[in-house]
Amino acid sequence: MSESTPPKTANAYQSLKPILRFITPYKRNVILALFFLVFTAAISLSLGQGVKMVIDSGFISGSVEQLTQTILMLIGMIFLLAFGTFFRFYLMSWIGERVSADIRTAVFNQIIKLHPSYFEENRSGELMSRLTTDTALLQSIIGSSFSMALRSLFMLLGGLIMLLVTNLKLSMIVILCVPLVLLPMMFFGRRVRDLASSSQDAIADIGTYAGEIIQNIKVVQSYTHEPREQAAFGGEVEKAFEVAKKRIKQRSFLFAAVILLTFAAISVMLWVGGMDVLSGAMTGGELGAFIFYAIMVAMSVATVAEVYGELQRAAGSATRLLELLALESDIQSPNSPQQLPPTSQAAINLQSVNFNYPSRPDIPALNDINLTINHGETVALVGPSGAGKTTLFELLQRFYDPQSGTVMVNDTAIEQLTLEDLRHVMGMVPQHPVLFSSDVRHNIGYGNPKASELEIEDAAKRAHAHEFIMELPNGYSSFLGEQGVRLSGGQKQRIAIARAILKDPNILLLDEATSALDAQSEYHVQAALNELMTDRTTIIIAHRLATVIHADKIVVMDGGRIVDIGNHQSLLESSPLYQRLCELQFEQAKTPASE
Repeated sequence: MSESTPPKTANAYQSLKPILRFITPYKRNVILALFFLVFTAAISLSLGQGVKMVIDSGFISGSVEQLTQTILMLIGMIFLLAFGTFFRFYLMSWIGERVSADIRTAVFNQIIKLHPSYFEENRSGELMSRLTTDTALLQSIIGSSFSMALRSLFMLLGGLIMLLVTNLKLSMIVILCVPLVLLPMMFFGRRVRDLASSSQDAIADIGTYAGEIIQNIKVVQSYTHEPREQAAFGGEVEKAFEVAKKRIKQRSFLFAAVILLTFAAISVMLWVGGMDVLSGAMTGGELGAFIFYAIMVAMSVATVAEVYGELQRAAGSATRLLELLALESDIQSPNSPQQLPPTSQAAINLQSVNFNYPSRPDIPALNDINLTINHGETVALVGPSGAGKTTLFELLQRFYDPQSGTVMVNDTAIEQLTLEDLRHVMGMVPQHPVLFSSDVRHNIGYGNPKASELEIEDAAKRAHAHEFIMELPNGYSSFLGEQGVRLSGGQKQRIAIARAILKDPNILLLDEATSALDAQSEYHVQAALNELMTDRTTIIIAHRLATVIHADKIVVMDGGRIVDIGNHQSLLESSPLYQRLCELQFEQAKTPASE
């Protein structure tokens, strides 16, 4: 996605700076981690002086006692270094994992509140990539690479100071070489960052493609397109690999340049220092300490260079995540919501409603809709596909807001209600039931998470689902697989109906609720629905007119408009479209109507 690519001129630090707000709640752990980081850096720097003492006071002096003392002192310093390293590593890793978990939670909480039209324009694989790959990269940066970078910076600065203290002349050689090492970091680092963002997008493309194929595996296999999909997926993987290859090439150049320049400088320094030892201008211990500090500085510079590359990658991830966290849903609860009145004459009232889907702004989905539905009424919406029936349901639940007009529930405009209050009074049974990758109990209980085991079973019985549930291997604890793949269409529908029954809503929205049932199951479930619809407002979408013949009111829709309203008999006389629909389904409708 183009929106996820960070501006090339943006600074990596500025991109990562907003992430600090996720770190600030853990100041105590950060302070402790920094303390042990400085502690280990100081011990590491002290080791150079230990090396000097071992050489000058131990080896060169020829004293066994002094050698033993200096070695024991060196061992003690190493012990302290190991002690500090444990706490430094543990605390920094803990912070990385904790912050990563917080960011992942914040991103998920943001995604789940976004308006549905956002998901029409953005791919699920891209969002999953942000939740997993991007946050994992930030965890690595905060918990590991950031610690390495700070420690290396301390070691670099401390090492340079100790070099100056040990030998000024050799130190100048090292200091003059440092800018030469930093130049390739700046040059290649910028390229690495841009390629890292492209690499993350390519990985998201792979996830999206694979997820879609796996989700629709039966269709793929039915059309024997396995070889074709394998080739297409391989193409996506190769695209990602090509981008990754360019990125690692730039990082390899970065590492190679840093190592070449760094150790070339050390070699020059060794030659100059060796000449000074031979001339007696400095001791062997001083040269040994200086070499120790020089190598330490070189390793620190190399580590900073490596982390700099990771930092550039993380900057791209941070930008993508922050873009998502900064989004605001188009559908939100008002700042000063009204209380939903318990009842009114009109349960639902639509006044001059016009609506176009954001993804299809030039095609009206609903056009000048005026409709009043009283409490306790059963209203059927009929018409050909694309008439606007399902769109009406989506506006009632405020998944979208109309471009003009008003939607009211209990004489209150729905945009004046909290989303929770509005959707709490509605229960939806979709044409294609959605089940979660969990057990039966969870899927039914989703209608009311506080429901008891007995209430869940009662809802299943009323939906005529209890019998087949008890035949499953583990009854209500049976795992249903992804999207309920282990159930038949009719069984899925009955689970969805049981969920709606358990919610016990004031307004029922039934979108072809019995379409996937066989004749016997449809009869029993329809009886359960008739019981459930008593004293409730019910809106039914149905292409099978047999299910709506006895509705209090039938609304005929076509092309996003309401073309007629009446009961079955009156519409047979007044509506040519309804007459045509009845003629097409007469034989199918006649039998259920007579039962």
